[in-house]
Amino acid sequence: MTNEKITDTKERFAFGKNWANFLNTLNEERIAEAVKSFTEKTGLSDMTGLTVLDAGSGSGLFSLAAYKLGAKVLSFDYDTDSVACTKYLKEKYCTDDAMWQVQQGSVLDQDFLKQFGEVDVLYSWGELHHTGHMYEAFKNVSNMVKKDGTLFISIYNDQGSATRRWTWIKKKYTNSGSLMRSILTTYTLFRQWTITFVKDFLRCGNPLKTWCAYKENRGMSAWHDVVDWVGGYPFETAKPEQVFHFFKEKDFQLEYLKTCAGGLGCNEFIFKKK
Repeated sequence: MTNEKITDTKERFAFGKNWANFLNTLNEERIAEAVKSFTEKTGLSDMTGLTVLDAGSGSGLFSLAAYKLGAKVLSFDYDTDSVACTKYLKEKYCTDDAMWQVQQGSVLDQDFLKQFGEVDVLYSWGELHHTGHMYEAFKNVSNMVKKDGTLFISIYNDQGSATRRWTWIKKKYTNSGSLMRSILTTYTLFRQWTITFVKDFLRCGNPLKTWCAYKENRGMSAWHDVVDWVGGYPFETAKPEQVFHFFKEKDFQLEYLKTCAGGLGCNEFIFKKK
């Protein structure tokens, strides 16, 4: 049901350090795009009275989006630098501590998770496949959503041999010095963006048009997503049907699916718990 099991290791990618750099680019326009994305996916422009758990909060941007929509927000991340990023946004934008709580913890730690009980919305966008035990993480989050509650996840697509190649690259990046990391990042940049650069140049004469407009994609940053991709280890993947069948057995109904058409990237899922 899953690809090769990735064991826990201290040699993990420094997700939080990358997100700390991302926060240097954060502005009101990016925040507005994040709120817009959250609203479009949930169908809710007002989340007052709802509790949102951001499992793997990363930069904290989408915890902030949920807070701005009126939700009570519970955020946690395994990475201490990511926790610091989320706390930074909380301290900057939240004046009511009761409405936004930030902690350090693991989605694999059931004792830690018990404190949250069941929530209305569980958001874990691009996080569960970095735990090293993805299906265990699936099981844990499935138990934390209320009946009629919503689960938002995005999971790397299984590409077979390409997945094995990227797993090697990510592991090599994580275990290498700055020179090798620079080489692998440059390779990834050209691998992911060369065709887009060429198409943009041919269409409008500006090869960086899509790159510069990337912030319209949930308020994110193209460069920081490249770094997150090449260094993102541990790394697991799944085919869309594998994710669908797992959560169907946990009494979830699929509400929304966006695939990456069998290619590089994440498949996006929104489930409703029956």
